[in-house]
Amino acid sequence: MASMVPYRSVFGIRPTSLFDALDDMMDFAPSSSTRAFPMDVEDKGEGYEVKAYLAGVNKDDIDVELNEGRLSISVKVEEKEEDKGKNFLQKEFTSFSATRGIYLKDASNEGLSARYADGVLTVTVPKIVEKKNVTKVAID
Repeated sequence: MASMVPYRSVFGIRPTSLFDALDDMMDFAPSSSTRAFPMDVEDKGEGYEVKAYLAGVNKDDIDVELNEGRLSISVKVEEKEEDKGKNFLQKEFTSFSATRGIYLKDASNEGLSARYADGVLTVTVPKIVEKKNVTKVAID
């Protein structure tokens, strides 16, 4: 499984820790069963909008979870039985899985929504609304 938190370029951003550097190096490791997918994360003020570009993936093959501020998007595509045993001259689409995640420190578990259209998964994550319990005290 590929796990990249958040998506970044080895050459564009300096890693902040050894783990970030190792994670970046693993992004380029070849594997026939894992693929990375691009993701955009936008702060909309009242929440976040996360877009994952998953062209050719069925909605049923996507799993989205939010666990203590960590949003994870997982994809697992299995090769169809009808494709097995055919005489392909070239076959590039096979079974694969990928997971991407991002930590959103003030993400709320309430009001999450996701929609998938035209190969783009859009997850809307509201922020936790802090209630300010301010009481004015009269001075005698």
